[in-house]
Amino acid sequence: MPDSGDTIATATRVHAAQATASFDTLRTHAWRMRRFALRMGEVQGQGYVGQALGWADVLAVAYCHAMNIDPAEPEWEGRDRFLLSHGHYAIAQYAALFEAGVLAEAELESYGADDSRLPMSGMATYTPGMEISGGSLGQGLAIGVGMALGMRMKGSQARVFNSMSDGELDEGAVWEAALSASHHGLSNLINLVDINRQQADGVSHEILNFEPLADKWAAFGWHVQRVDGNDLAAVIAAFDAALALPDAKPRVILFDTLMGKGVPFLEQREKNHFIRVEADEWQQAIAALDAGYASQGSQA
Repeated sequence: MPDSGDTIATATRVHAAQATASFDTLRTHAWRMRRFALRMGEVQGQGYVGQALGWADVLAVAYCHAMNIDPAEPEWEGRDRFLLSHGHYAIAQYAALFEAGVLAEAELESYGADDSRLPMSGMATYTPGMEISGGSLGQGLAIGVGMALGMRMKGSQARVFNSMSDGELDEGAVWEAALSASHHGLSNLINLVDINRQQADGVSHEILNFEPLADKWAAFGWHVQRVDGNDLAAVIAAFDAALALPDAKPRVILFDTLMGKGVPFLEQREKNHFIRVEADEWQQAIAALDAGYASQGSQA
């Protein structure tokens, strides 16, 4: 896999029932996820890198702080489930699965290649730790409702985290699933919505306006939080609050994110839903990401 040849910090990997990760550890996880997404994008010369950069803070907290998983046994029955409804975000989840200890670094080099276990859109039959084959947008939450119901019937303490994009809010199946989750009081279901305001056809709210979004979810009977998805401290607090709630409601966290986060020249692109990066720009992107990470310093 192409790289700049430098050595990056090693972050602690995730184990079942792990201790709470420190802020600096999670910041390192998020930086590494962004870095590996860029390196995988360089293999193909293009990809859904903008989403991976914008969603990395949420994935870092989900996989390295909130979720109970066992990297040595990805299909452990007691695990929390993470559903990637927006299957084109697979490049981001592969980086998270590496940070969680499920995938090996060498395998990331095969991203998008023929016969790879890491296709460009997530497929459960190929990739360890990938729970569903997402990509037909709007399906993940309904699957999550079924999983959450099933686990409750079995007496399982595991939870279901569904990851979806704001473009999926155009799909009626999402709102049918939201109504069902509330009706059944699925407190073991946590929905994570990436509000990056872009979809393939343009600006999300111009395609179909979904605001006021928090009010809509609340009207459907969900516990709602809306936070800056690129403010790591706010993301941690939102996950912690969702997990600690005593009421029998499903939880939704609405994350406002910036596509391309951490790489200024990608953040500023008018359209970065599917990014094509010139060959000489990949290393510039990694250098910019590393510089931003170094400038933040430790907050321990």
